[in-house]
Amino acid sequence: MKNILLQLDTDVQPSTFDSVVAIDSGAEVMFRHGGVTPDQVAGLVHGLIFTRAPSKLNHSAIYVGGSNVDAAEKLLKSVTQSFYGPMRVSVMLDANGANTTASAAVICGGRHLNLEGANALVLGGTGPVGQRAARLLIRAGANVRLASRSLEKATAICKQIADDVQIGSPEPLATSDDASVATALEGVQLLIAAGAAGVTLVTEEVRRQAADLKVAIDLNAVPPVGLEGIGSQDKAAEQGSQICYGAIGVGVTKMAIHRAAIEYLFSRNDLVLNAEEIYALGMDLEG
Repeated sequence: MKNILLQLDTDVQPSTFDSVVAIDSGAEVMFRHGGVTPDQVAGLVHGLIFTRAPSKLNHSAIYVGGSNVDAAEKLLKSVTQSFYGPMRVSVMLDANGANTTASAAVICGGRHLNLEGANALVLGGTGPVGQRAARLLIRAGANVRLASRSLEKATAICKQIADDVQIGSPEPLATSDDASVATALEGVQLLIAAGAAGVTLVTEEVRRQAADLKVAIDLNAVPPVGLEGIGSQDKAAEQGSQICYGAIGVGVTKMAIHRAAIEYLFSRNDLVLNAEEIYALGMDLEG
């Protein structure tokens, strides 16, 4: 029996990237739907699950993607609400690569630091990747500072994360210039830059002067990079006392997690893979 993956994308054109990774990871047949809205989900899901016996539903799975992460979360909710009893399949959410990227960034940081009790700063923390990285860091026991240009926005996101994880809250910060970034970096061992493409968040001078910083991770591959002086292909590159990762360097781990998650979908029919589950899978890959 062939492995079928139903790809539900919030964008008009389903992601070619996600489709290629899926095919390379064990999906033998792809049903690709773009511009999907929550009210359309039940019909698509029922068409997938009612055609196979419950004992064979591990050969069917769903991938939820698209560039709008909030919209994709609503699709995921509609997907899980469409299941009942044994009539369900495994589903994965990785809209805009947010879950696999955040998981990879935190895992890369954990290779060089004990995250339990570490001080971490997430720049661009109000975006989808930054929010997920902050969540995962808190669950790993880190003390997290979440920064944005807007303190009001950072504060709102920190409250939302605290409500989600129920075990701690990030500290909201506003960073708009070198002085505020330098202050935010005081006492920080791990820095993750998850800002918008083509925006430098930390100058090389400020980064190198951060006395406690041990690991710096930039998730922006579009020039100019988010952390000045770190190349997009850097992977555990040493710069003085700092270990540095660029977006492509992190991408090696991100792609391994993405492929493993797709493979895992076809191992059983009751998985729901969101940020925490994808991170746990990535940690398993680390051994």
